[in-house]
Amino acid sequence: MKVLILAGGFGTRISEATELRPKPMVEIGGKPILWHIMKIYSHYGFNDFVILLGYKGYFIKEYFANYFLHQSDLTIDISNNKIEIHNNTSEPWKITLLETGLNTMTGGRIKRAKPFINNEPFLCTYGDGVADIDIHKLIAQHKKSKKKMTLTAIQPEGRYGALEFAEDKEGIKSFLEKPKGDGAWINGGFFVCEPEVMDLIEDDTTVFEKQPIEKLAAMGELGSYKHEGFWQCMDTLRDKSKLEQIWQSDDAPWKLWK
Repeated sequence: MKVLILAGGFGTRISEATELRPKPMVEIGGKPILWHIMKIYSHYGFNDFVILLGYKGYFIKEYFANYFLHQSDLTIDISNNKIEIHNNTSEPWKITLLETGLNTMTGGRIKRAKPFINNEPFLCTYGDGVADIDIHKLIAQHKKSKKKMTLTAIQPEGRYGALEFAEDKEGIKSFLEKPKGDGAWINGGFFVCEPEVMDLIEDDTTVFEKQPIEKLAAMGELGSYKHEGFWQCMDTLRDKSKLEQIWQSDDAPWKLWK
């Protein structure tokens, strides 16, 4: 089963970090967040990726074209134009880097990958979010539901601290730095899709989260997998700092691999 990763957006809400590179290449712990996402899927045995490029996609191409240079120690003999690789670290990945257009919407980007999925079910996610999600359980839920698509539903933490006031309405009874939010479930990405989902995407202007998903819901063909574990997207610099702090703690929940 192929894994499609949306990696072409402008990343405007984290523009301080994406002026010179696409958001999926913004680093957490010295590695692009895209790499972290791929490692999650690889942990469960999914190693065939289609990266849907757009904004500054050549950075992603360069990274994987020279992956061994980024991951290994080198001895460069300039006089003989030779490079000796030491401690080469490779991944069992097959990666298709697909140019999908600078201004193409999410649905249009996914549609561009239709020739590469061989009319088979596929996995799909965004290039800016990590989770300790069990991909095997996600797929099992999808197969059990027999629906055209299953999305991962998550309950995000509240972004701001929550105050509980005392009876006099002025004193503060308690303070929660990380409240659980309002209890609503939202789309956390990490989709499983049947190939027929492609037929609901009209053209490059189609927003995947609008027409296709809304139509699937109306048809009764949209299922959910409730993930109650860790989930975090990198939407802002605050999010990036949070992920970096978690990674540096050596206890990152999404690091499922050894």
